[in-house]
Amino acid sequence: MIRVLLADDHPVVQVGLEQALSAQSDMEVIAVAGNGQEAFDKTCELQPDVVLLDLSMPDMNGIDATRLIKEYRPDARVVIFTMQDREAFLQRALQAGADGYILKGAPISEVAQAIRDVRNGACYLSPRVQRGLIQSFLRTREASPEVMKYDQLSDREQQILRLLVEGHSTGKIGEMLYISPKTVETHRTNIMRKVDTTSLVELIKYSMRISVIDPEEWQS
Repeated sequence: MIRVLLADDHPVVQVGLEQALSAQSDMEVIAVAGNGQEAFDKTCELQPDVVLLDLSMPDMNGIDATRLIKEYRPDARVVIFTMQDREAFLQRALQAGADGYILKGAPISEVAQAIRDVRNGACYLSPRVQRGLIQSFLRTREASPEVMKYDQLSDREQQILRLLVEGHSTGKIGEMLYISPKTVETHRTNIMRKVDTTSLVELIKYSMRISVIDPEEWQS
């Protein structure tokens, strides 16, 4: 049974959430709180598994409450439940230690799933929040001078770049692409010139920075 503490300064929201979550076969709402300070105090006293926190509350907001809860009860999982879909609020919540971020208006099935996911050690972000993050990443990525350099490479150069940083030799790349080693070397020289690197190590670091390769995948 997942023990849940609800914190929201709107009684109607409190009552609705408490009833909806209590109807879940695997959840028990052990307490409700009307502000951040009360949420922190009850978390320390009752030790819930998951704390569902509104962002905008009197006495102590959800960000500060999350930070305190994580400091004094690091094992407690925190899900922010809010109307705020701006990236700045999400970043502040995650920096404070929140394990999930879900928008009000989501169906109760999604709220319940978020609670289950964070209880099991995962993180949960509302789909709309995820889309916003992806769009923000793409805007940043498109504006990055380093990515612009990569986009200037030809399709063949991009292909050879990935093979190089994956550790394949010039000869092996030539065999894989049915071209001569000398042609591979010419492409390698052009790639390094275009992305402004002078060694394979710099090329690998560059590829990691723009997510051409995953650092963990490359190290494995």
